[in-house]
Amino acid sequence: MTGGTAAQQRAGENPVRVMVVDDHPMWRDAVARDLAAAGFDVVATAGDGEQAVRRARAVTPDVLVLDLNLPVKPGVQVCKELVGTDQSPRVLVLSASGEHADVLEAVKSGATGYLLKSASAEELTDAVRRTAVGDPVFTPGLAGLVLGEYRRLASEPVPAADADEPRAPQLTDRETEVLRLVAKGLSYKQIAERLVISHRTVQNHVQNTLGKLQLHNRVELVRYAIERGLDEA
Repeated sequence: MTGGTAAQQRAGENPVRVMVVDDHPMWRDAVARDLAAAGFDVVATAGDGEQAVRRARAVTPDVLVLDLNLPVKPGVQVCKELVGTDQSPRVLVLSASGEHADVLEAVKSGATGYLLKSASAEELTDAVRRTAVGDPVFTPGLAGLVLGEYRRLASEPVPAADADEPRAPQLTDRETEVLRLVAKGLSYKQIAERLVISHRTVQNHVQNTLGKLQLHNRVELVRYAIERGLDEA
């Protein structure tokens, strides 16, 4: 190509720290150069899955730009091992595959977004910026697929709640409103515009909601909301 997370702590204060993982050296170096030229701090690169996990834990990037087809350890496994841990990066998959199964597996593994390698340098840099602040980013046509899968998962039977389980924590009206718009597939920017609040305020509401519900990422949050019919409210 030419032309609680670490991200939340640093967003807006310093350049977004990015790590690029791809097993093709020329492609990996070109992506790293493009991102560095756009003002990102490229803190590391890696050529296989094992190396990716080790280096990501050492340098704690904000965003991991990750190919799926990696030697030693596949990209989805890298994603599973890194997302949801302390100082975990947000993951933007950059793949040559547009297969629906690959997209869904990546999202279920914790990826925030999925971009095809046919994307332009401008599309990539915009995707990395949006990923850093938690916005879901998908190549056009894939967002609807992912939302449809959320709905399918939410329609599956869930185990009955134990009578001794504590009641679900109460969300504020604003947190519920933000959650409803997240479930409808809106980006944080679109939610901010709809509710006439700042992008950062939307992020704060989402993080508070994740904490209250003891969820780990947007995938779990959207499923929670759809299970309760908030996407149709």
